[in-house]
Amino acid sequence: MIINGAQAAAEAARLCRVQVVAAYPITPQSKIPETLSDYVERGELKAEFVRVESEHSAMAVCTAASIVGARSFTATAANGLAYMHEQLHWAAGARLPIVMPVTNRGMGAPWTILNDTQDTISQRDTGWMQFYCMNNQEVLDMVIIAFRAAEQLLVPCMVCFDGFRLSHTLMPVTVPDQKKVDSYLPPYVPYHKLDPDAPVNINPVVMSDPIPDPNGVLSPGYMGFRYRLQQSLEGALPVISEAGARYGEIFGRSYADPLYRYLTEDAEFLFITMGSLASEASDIVDMLREEGIRAGVIGVRVYRPFPAAALTEAVKDIQVAAVLEKAISYGYEGPLMTELKAALYEQKGNRPALSNFIFGLGGKDVPSGDLLDTARETIAAAKAGKPGGVPTWIGYGI
Repeated sequence: MIINGAQAAAEAARLCRVQVVAAYPITPQSKIPETLSDYVERGELKAEFVRVESEHSAMAVCTAASIVGARSFTATAANGLAYMHEQLHWAAGARLPIVMPVTNRGMGAPWTILNDTQDTISQRDTGWMQFYCMNNQEVLDMVIIAFRAAEQLLVPCMVCFDGFRLSHTLMPVTVPDQKKVDSYLPPYVPYHKLDPDAPVNINPVVMSDPIPDPNGVLSPGYMGFRYRLQQSLEGALPVISEAGARYGEIFGRSYADPLYRYLTEDAEFLFITMGSLASEASDIVDMLREEGIRAGVIGVRVYRPFPAAALTEAVKDIQVAAVLEKAISYGYEGPLMTELKAALYEQKGNRPALSNFIFGLGGKDVPSGDLLDTARETIAAAKAGKPGGVPTWIGYGI
């Protein structure tokens, strides 16, 4: 099919047989619920389509639906995601396997409807997994994989992809067979079943210290719940890898690796980035190779949980790398840069010289020439013994 990224996300939700869709429009994700509403209207998807008055309510509906055992789905972007913030914590804290595509869009103010990743990066500490897609095929595939991993781990997941650059761009997408998806993703079986004859209290106020439940079983305090969520996320990468590998066995596209790799085997220089920038950087690597520079690309597909070990291994033989980002941690540097440096802190032996570049905020175009310049500048700075300090902003104008 020739479809845009928003349609790919909706098609994946249909294939996953989602049972509740909470819908509130915000550009550029509105095509996702519009497409799903059409499927429901035509009887191609048996789901409750719930029109709500805000993004906060959308996540509240998904939380309630997931608690009672429904496979739940919504989508959002930018300030809508920020409006959900409180409910994101509820979904993660309640251990609910909700999947939510986010069409990345710059945060206001000032207003923009165009792309960067500041919106989802700002929500990285809410307890949700975060996957980043470089093209529309990955959007479809990663939504399906996200449901499998989320339902095994009981942790919600955002599937993030560039607003307009992917959400509104038509690309060829291979759509899997429904029967094969059903074999890959069986019906959701909730961890707790609600029974009117055996009422339970879900998400009550808890104390700081463990206390016995009505049956005398010692139950965790607040910190104990947080510790269990952290343990699940620390152990999530093998589960995500297994889900990605199994997807490859059935559909021929493997996502066992949390990283996208392009020409990395003999590389001396790397672009390290996320989302569609990984695709653009791959084209630049081909140009650099023609100049005799052994360049490659690492694209971070799984950002939460952070694939520290995989990234450390990927750069162990690299001399220099440029970290390209569409987000900024105000007052410091790009968040991917910070996390990569933290991962390398305890590495023995070689550490590549790193330079950080901030691109494309608010949909600013990323010309090929600028990407070529960042590679040359990074290599020259490393040779001069002056790797990047503060991040370099590219294309910000006046």
